[in-house]
Amino acid sequence: MSDNQDRNPRAEPTVCPYCGVGCTIEYAGNDKATGTAGPVNTKGEVCPKGVAAFDVVAHEDRLTEPLVRESGRFATASWESALSRVADELTGIIDKHGPDAVEFFASSNCTNEENYVFQKLARMLGTNNVDNCARLCHSSTVAAMSERFGAGAMTNTLEDLTETDCLLVTGANPAEQHPVIFRSYFLPAVRNGATLIHIDPRETDTTDAADIHLDVRPGYDIQLLNSMAKVVLEEGLVDESFLEERTTGAAELTAHLDDADVASGAEAAGVDPDTVREASRAYAEADRAAIVTGMGMSQHTSGTDNVHALLNLALLTGNVGRPGTGVNPLRGQNNVQGAGDVGALPNVLPGYQPVADPDARQRIADEWGVEPPSEPGLTETTATHQFGDEVRAAVVFGENPAVTEPNVNSVRAGFDKLDFCVVIDLFETATTAHANVVLPGSSWAEKAGTVTNTDRRVMRMRPNADLPGNARRDLDILTALGQRLVDQSDAFDYDGPEAVFEELTRVNPLYAGMSYDGIDDGYQRWPFPADADSGTDVLHTETFASGDQTAPLLPVSPTPPADAVSGEQLVLTTGRTIEHFNSGALTRRSERLMRMRGEDVLEIHPDDAAARGIEDGDTVVVENDRGRVTVSAAVTASIRPGVVFCTFHYLDPLANALTGDALDPVAEIPEYKHSAVQVRKPTAPDQE
Repeated sequence: MSDNQDRNPRAEPTVCPYCGVGCTIEYAGNDKATGTAGPVNTKGEVCPKGVAAFDVVAHEDRLTEPLVRESGRFATASWESALSRVADELTGIIDKHGPDAVEFFASSNCTNEENYVFQKLARMLGTNNVDNCARLCHSSTVAAMSERFGAGAMTNTLEDLTETDCLLVTGANPAEQHPVIFRSYFLPAVRNGATLIHIDPRETDTTDAADIHLDVRPGYDIQLLNSMAKVVLEEGLVDESFLEERTTGAAELTAHLDDADVASGAEAAGVDPDTVREASRAYAEADRAAIVTGMGMSQHTSGTDNVHALLNLALLTGNVGRPGTGVNPLRGQNNVQGAGDVGALPNVLPGYQPVADPDARQRIADEWGVEPPSEPGLTETTATHQFGDEVRAAVVFGENPAVTEPNVNSVRAGFDKLDFCVVIDLFETATTAHANVVLPGSSWAEKAGTVTNTDRRVMRMRPNADLPGNARRDLDILTALGQRLVDQSDAFDYDGPEAVFEELTRVNPLYAGMSYDGIDDGYQRWPFPADADSGTDVLHTETFASGDQTAPLLPVSPTPPADAVSGEQLVLTTGRTIEHFNSGALTRRSERLMRMRGEDVLEIHPDDAAARGIEDGDTVVVENDRGRVTVSAAVTASIRPGVVFCTFHYLDPLANALTGDALDPVAEIPEYKHSAVQVRKPTAPDQE
């Protein structure tokens, strides 16, 4: 990495840029990162993505100059002319169509400080149209948990989950996707006698460690979870004292489940009823049982209801508010938690204060000098449907929605309808292909700031390299735009990220007691009130985060998947492998990872393959009315019959050409985990 060597690489402990675990890494020489003992990876462990994290830092394809589209082609431009173009275009669109004509795509791969400034810019311009890719992964989890508990984050800490007696892992594969968490926190609990229950339509590395596997049909989680709740009720496994003291609505839920039949529910979910009973007893009879949930639960049009059904299990059995228990969503990107914490969401201000709350808006106004709008903005999934109509411009910060959004061919067509699009990124991507201006930003290794990991720890990032060419730090780009676009230009006059964080602590009650000095080389965990000596580890101990002593039990009825399967169609479900990350833009350029993972494949059950004359390694066509992709088949019994699986990270095959854009009515999350497709051999390879 001669280019990186020219940019003074140095070993400074920082946070890995990939998943939400929060491992600490640093530059190790020879183009590599190494794990170093930190708050989460206490032994310095690191996964393959972390080792290869420096591959993108000084890659020859890095953007180093601003690009401005002229006559349909990109030309390099000065920063002054590029920033002026952005300011002039956005100002003109706002003057003509109003501030809600602009959608701001924040980045859950960038720091708390950067996302805070980004959402502040949107709101000072007069719109709540700001969102981040948490919309695509755990927005339904946050919606359900916030409604019932008052907070949408992990209820417990990774450390106290080592004390659990039962781990119910649903819709997640932590052995591959969060390997440091799995090996350092979950496996020790299992080795100490905890029962591991895995709910997933695939057999994965997590299943290998499980005592019980429920290979649920995608889209039928509620039938399974209601059946488990029914077992808890009919076998007298309810925690009666917790039910009386900490819940409401027990009679309504019991009445709702009176007519439920465990065998019928299990059959609908495609699982064995005896195994359902075994899993229910293992969870309910444990002294301390913890739920760990992932996108297999959340990425459905019934995603919010899925999580509501999951919360019923925790409340019925009293597994909330104690170490070793709780409901614990695993976050997919290194700052997906923090991006929401600091307000990069259309319906809440920093600290999850509703935009409709006049007191919250006044607190913001006292700091900014401008009151944010009171009406919730557009989610990114809704905004893309309105490109070219109500939405005329997009500001895309460190995201790649032309790959990650569902029904992506439609999304790309929408981008072409915009009057203006500016993208801040490291590389030319499928999204920059639709941009009018591209601004070269900073990688994880070139920035300072904080990120918040999956169990609510705020940790500091430190630079390990200098910027390439004429690229700029993301925070400097955002403040420069703020100074050009907003009348109160001093609102974006910061002396570095620490000054931004200090302002954040004044407007975000969850971070009020935090400081850079307090975090130092460790962490501080929210909620951390201004008058407290430390943060809170286990949530909902005496009262819920809502302020109430009780949380409601809610009847949940199944709804069918939006993308119904008919005839010979199969269900396509998508996910990651250990070497993958999100849209692939930050891992496909890693030669090490490319050698490790090879090409993408479509996992298909032997029965489904035989019915279609498909053999292992054959090229197959996967298609529906939204798109078509060609991929190699991997015939394996690890996927349940009727279901096929591939990752969503490759440009070819582009799995999101097939996923539907129907949305959960509450969280507006897409149904990535259930797309109806035909799978066949090509009729003529040169014609497909």
